[in-house]
Amino acid sequence: MSMLTLPSLPGALQWKNVPVDWHVGPDSSLSITAGAKTDWFVEPSGSTWVSTNAPVALFTPPDEHFLLSAKVTVHFASTFDAGVLLLYEREDLWSKLCFEYSPQNQPMIVSVVTRGLSDDCNSTVIDGNTVYLRVARMSGAFGLHYSLDGTYWNMVRYFTLGNVENLRVGFEAQSPTGEGCNVVFSEIAYRPELLKDMRTGE
Repeated sequence: MSMLTLPSLPGALQWKNVPVDWHVGPDSSLSITAGAKTDWFVEPSGSTWVSTNAPVALFTPPDEHFLLSAKVTVHFASTFDAGVLLLYEREDLWSKLCFEYSPQNQPMIVSVVTRGLSDDCNSTVIDGNTVYLRVARMSGAFGLHYSLDGTYWNMVRYFTLGNVENLRVGFEAQSPTGEGCNVVFSEIAYRPELLKDMRTGE
């Protein structure tokens, strides 16, 4: 499986589900194009519908505490098209922070925590097709944040995945109902830093 490196990250990215297309820009941005009917989701209603086929580039963070952020631009076309930061332990234990196109045709911040089944939560509507996303680890807890300017961060979710021993984190594109979606992750930043307050994002 192909690997890639970005100067802002402390480890090489490895593909889990290879995208239709990808490339690294001259500004070290990462463009990922997902194919049709791609997603990460485990239906919580009791049905057996599971989707784990969206392309994601993952690396292993070397630090117990860290922040990973990116400016995310999504070329929305269909419902649930999204650009995503993914925290991944295994196929039944993961979380994603999404900039997603809602059924109401609005770009929206969405978070999913999956411990066997997915817990899905819609959050804030965003004006436009670009937003900043960030995931943070604080020992055994994680925080998901978004920002309109990359400076002031708003908390979306604060949670735990329990005992994680093989955590990887990275970048995903998805198009669950559509024929594909292109996402550009730019201004990618990784910091081995402990947030003082997960709720304020500082």
